[in-house]
Amino acid sequence: MMKERKKELFSIPNMLGYFRILMLPVFLIRYYRAKTREEFTITFVILGLIFLSDALDGFIARRFNMITNFGKILDPVADKLVQGTLALAVALRHPWMKVFFIVFLVKEIYMAVMGIYLLKVKKTLNGAQWYGKVCTAVVDVCILVLLFIPNIPDAVGNAMIVLMIGLEVFAIMMYLKFHSQLLCK
Repeated sequence: MMKERKKELFSIPNMLGYFRILMLPVFLIRYYRAKTREEFTITFVILGLIFLSDALDGFIARRFNMITNFGKILDPVADKLVQGTLALAVALRHPWMKVFFIVFLVKEIYMAVMGIYLLKVKKTLNGAQWYGKVCTAVVDVCILVLLFIPNIPDAVGNAMIVLMIGLEVFAIMMYLKFHSQLLCK
């Protein structure tokens, strides 16, 4: 049993998940300190490695039948840590992003608590809803634009941040409705 658990914890896909999480502070520090084009390039190479490890862990897990229960938890946690770290990086250069970051944290804490509660009361979860996926996709694109174009005009950057805040609030409201309906069944 212990050997099986160790094998699960240290599978190649899970090791890639750990790598992704461990690279986040490296990325954040490099991004915060970046001033020159070369320093930003190094930062984005690190970000590329983070994204590559995400793609590889899923591919390897599915291709070589290395999907584990722990990996099913680790991967989405790592995804949210990446998204939160990128949002924090943007907040270092765009003051309004701090508001987004707070709303993002509230949503993710709510989703985690509600997910645990729903599992405890044995309600079936079928993954993210369409509005959660749309929110995540738009937020990811906006964050990447704000990261890759550090000198974006304030009006454009602020408009993107307001859009992201609005989508996060919309997703929270929709999940509140969804979860209350699920609990009333």
